[in-house]
Amino acid sequence: MTQSIRWVLILPQVPSEPSRHRVAVWRQLRKAGAVPVASGAWALPAGPAFQADLDRAGELCRKGGGTAAVLDVSPRDESSAALIRDAFAAVRLDEWAEFTADCGKFEAEIAREIDKRKFTFAELEEEEQSLERLRRWYRDLKKRDVLELPEAKAAATRLRACASALDGYAEQVYQAVHGAAGDGGPSSAASPGGPQDPSE
Repeated sequence: MTQSIRWVLILPQVPSEPSRHRVAVWRQLRKAGAVPVASGAWALPAGPAFQADLDRAGELCRKGGGTAAVLDVSPRDESSAALIRDAFAAVRLDEWAEFTADCGKFEAEIAREIDKRKFTFAELEEEEQSLERLRRWYRDLKKRDVLELPEAKAAATRLRACASALDGYAEQVYQAVHGAAGDGGPSSAASPGGPQDPSE
């Protein structure tokens, strides 16, 4: 898979002042998943998954009074290919490490709420939103996973663990709220604001 990756080289040129235009281009290239491989040169896998963000970077260059050259590149030897591949992998590894760290924070937060016996629908809804943020982040990172790094699979496992932790917490919230109300009947399962389906 990694041997067949096609790369593009992006050469943005934007006037240094006002600096906000350069910053906007830099942020957009980072968002696209591009990595710097030399002064003023960025590399990105070619393909439709990256095209919209790449087009946006070009628009920002032009808006700032500059230009962006996008070149299809084919490394001549393995060392040249490794330079681009390793730069891309290093950034992806940092992103996956940050993601899994946040998964750990999510699981720790669920554990704290259980320890405090904070079984409320308001807290459950907040945790559901946190899990959805992790899912969106995972989808963004997975889109860039052209190298099929093992860390991506580990991250998917951690995300499933987060969903499982939320399932367990949701069950305890349900039991606490409806148990306190003395209503364990089927109709209580449809209570507004109740647990959402945590499946991906």
